[in-house]
Amino acid sequence: MKKIITIGISLFFLSINVLLAQEKKAEKEGNKEFENLAFIEARDSYLKAANNGYKSDELLKKLGDSYYFNADYKNASKWYGQLFYSADSIQPEYMYRYALSLKSDKRYLASDEVMEMFYASKGEDYRANLFINERNYLEEIEMQSGRFEIINVPFNSALSDFAPSYYQGSLIYSSNREERGATKRVHDWNEQPFLELYKLNSTEVLKPTSSKFSSKINSIYHESTAIFTKDALTMYFTRNNYTNEDYKQDDQGTNRLKLYRATRIDRGSTEWDVVELPFNSDQYSVAHPALSPDEKTLYFASDMPGTKGLSDLYKVAIKDSVFGPIESLGDIINTEGRETFPFVSEDNKLYFSSDGHVGLGGLDVFVSEFNEDETLGDVFNLGRPINGTEDDFTFIMDSKTGLGYFASNREGGVGDDDIYSFKMYKPLISRCQQAITGVVLEKNNELPIAEATVYLLDEENKVIEEKLSGPDGSFEFDLDCSQIYSIRSTKASYLPAEKVFNTPSRTGKVERTLQMRPSEDIPAPLGTDIAPLLGINIIYFDLDKSFIRKDAEVELRKVIDFMNVYSKVNIDVRSHTDSRNTSAYNIDLSNRRAKATIDYLVNVGGINRSRLTGEGYGETQLRNRCSDGVKCSESEHQLNRRSEFIIVK
Repeated sequence: MKKIITIGISLFFLSINVLLAQEKKAEKEGNKEFENLAFIEARDSYLKAANNGYKSDELLKKLGDSYYFNADYKNASKWYGQLFYSADSIQPEYMYRYALSLKSDKRYLASDEVMEMFYASKGEDYRANLFINERNYLEEIEMQSGRFEIINVPFNSALSDFAPSYYQGSLIYSSNREERGATKRVHDWNEQPFLELYKLNSTEVLKPTSSKFSSKINSIYHESTAIFTKDALTMYFTRNNYTNEDYKQDDQGTNRLKLYRATRIDRGSTEWDVVELPFNSDQYSVAHPALSPDEKTLYFASDMPGTKGLSDLYKVAIKDSVFGPIESLGDIINTEGRETFPFVSEDNKLYFSSDGHVGLGGLDVFVSEFNEDETLGDVFNLGRPINGTEDDFTFIMDSKTGLGYFASNREGGVGDDDIYSFKMYKPLISRCQQAITGVVLEKNNELPIAEATVYLLDEENKVIEEKLSGPDGSFEFDLDCSQIYSIRSTKASYLPAEKVFNTPSRTGKVERTLQMRPSEDIPAPLGTDIAPLLGINIIYFDLDKSFIRKDAEVELRKVIDFMNVYSKVNIDVRSHTDSRNTSAYNIDLSNRRAKATIDYLVNVGGINRSRLTGEGYGETQLRNRCSDGVKCSESEHQLNRRSEFIIVK
């Protein structure tokens, strides 16, 4: 973000340092400004040195950083790139920043190549492991994409507007908009005015109106990211370390961020009693509050000791206005990057922004669903259009209506950071989810078959859902991860087609094609085994068993469909065993298997028993060398435990 949203995005680098730069060489001048977090002045000094031909590794790092920490990723990638290709060695963190900046320029392949090097140099880094384990992240993001419609709002300014929150049917947000008559005070970080809280009074397109929220809350420094209790009597918000007009810095001279709580007597009162929260510190930042739906837990971002990255997410229990111990949200949420701007929806989902989880560039918005034991599930990117190549953050949503707001510094906005409203039209993926996409084709010519009925079946062969294939033969179903499914297509004048598959254990897509034969094209003379014609896998039985296995049920469904299409065909079921056990026992076992198969076709498939015959052949027709006394593997023996389906009429 090209802004002061350091209170926001670049979070904990926000400071109020006022040390003056000394007149030295250009790089030294830049270093002095950089140390004081005055990135604009530092950048000017670095550019002056670079344009005169001086480009040390340190200069390239800090020149890239001066853009990176103001969320100008395209320019950051330019200078990080020069560092990457000119330095004898490069620190892993700069590899990561370069890779992230490349994604913001939609150079995904180049970004992946740099991330490969990042993984090789720092494989223990959680971000590196996320990348390696989610190499299909663009596919996953694409699955999530297209669930929102974004709408521009009429109250953005030419500078920064972000961090919307709900308040008494209206909206509170943060802005550093300049107002006439106001004394211009600017922050060294980006030479823009300080942030204040504003209340939206009207969203009228031609004359939207906002006013400063409260003189009791807004100070001469930054205020941002407010959250309110449902009764509107208590608020939590972020401010610079400035309590009762007492301005404090850490040991390095940096003014940190703190959380404050303000309370009032009733909803009509304008008098707020502001107190600093007890777990703040002069030595680190605590910022960006969010409340659980029951208002018993406060979530926030901090770089306190023990933080993995630039900032992590934490929580603290609230009981009778007393705060419990601080708890990290753990490795599922926190990375070595930046996790910030939490929001918890009424349907118990945590939304937050991060540049450590795999995304499209800059800060992306992510969601994680709470489990029943209050732990958090896997993290999912919200996809486009909420996320893009720049920074996207401060997401809030009414889970009942699907309406909400977020902020972004994407192109096309009015100012440096703009607030956008949205409508969610399709539920988000917040648990591991798969989808299957496919097409139904005619086997002879591979032309699409429209309006074929496509069934999705579970492991028990029960129909979960059915759809008609589209004009191009296409179909799609949503699935769960790590499950066994089958898909089957049927249509008049065609033989059914079916495929069985397992879904992976991570979010993604499965693709399958169903090829159907025209029924009149099927050559089926007497004595034909229909299994090869229908693509039936061998019906296997477990050792010394005659019950129908789950995988066998899928294949028997094909026999049922065939016999329904060819209502005058009779089938002889021939069952075989392996050579283990005695010949007499195997004859008895194979007869029981033939009977079990016929019973299934009759009882489950509704086939008239008069159309079916069956016999057990024991070990008399082995398909391989595994006769008595021959040592064979289990898989070799299993080839002999089979059933055949021979046309006899």
